[in-house]
Amino acid sequence: MKQFMTMARQFRDDEDGAAMVEYSILLGIVAAASILSIIAIGKWTSDQFTTLCGTLDGKGAGASGTACKP
Repeated sequence: MKQFMTMARQFRDDEDGAAMVEYSILLGIVAAASILSIIAIGKWTSDQFTTLCGTLDGKGAGASGTACKP
């Protein structure tokens, strides 16, 4: 019985698993935030180039106005 109580006490005091779960959750949050940021920045960049392309369409030396298709 004493050995069982010792094992139960060691199991209760062991916090390695809890720390691993906390770090895993934190890693998931950071990964999700990174992915969402990359998607948002990519969309913004695409919109900026589309706007620029529309503004420059048909302007400039020898421009035919057909190279830019937003």
